[in-house]
Amino acid sequence: MTVFDVEINALSGEPADLARFRGKALLIVNVASKCGSTPQYSALESLAEEFADRGLVVLGAPCNQFGGQEPGTAEEIAEFCATTYGVTFPMTEKLDVNGPHRHPLFTELVGTPDPDGDAGDVRWNFEKFLVTPDGTVAARFRTPVRPDAPEVREAIEKALPH
Repeated sequence: MTVFDVEINALSGEPADLARFRGKALLIVNVASKCGSTPQYSALESLAEEFADRGLVVLGAPCNQFGGQEPGTAEEIAEFCATTYGVTFPMTEKLDVNGPHRHPLFTELVGTPDPDGDAGDVRWNFEKFLVTPDGTVAARFRTPVRPDAPEVREAIEKALPH
């Protein structure tokens, strides 16, 4: 099983069908609207636009597990992201990334270590997981690493379909 096989809904509530992204690189990020890292939405949208033609899809996964920083409804989240940051990349339903109700998508992701070799639970909003076109989780970047940081861009370049 890979992330492409996980059943998940879109923010709109309809099935998201991650299989449609098979063959593309995915940058999956747990997001929140009221976090100090929320401005990372701008860099995520820029990456999504810049690399779209080369096979990158950014996928936002709203989560309210860290400080209650994603309290809104699906409609409020969509409106905030679109009007404040011009987000056009796809978003999943609001979900848990840790704990007994961890969504299967994050069960597939959290075993991947960060550059320091630490795997396991997501520590905060805006952790980034890079998935290759075959579904392998290739890299993990913690919250402080901006989406447009050189190490993220380099990992994306390596993960893009050839």
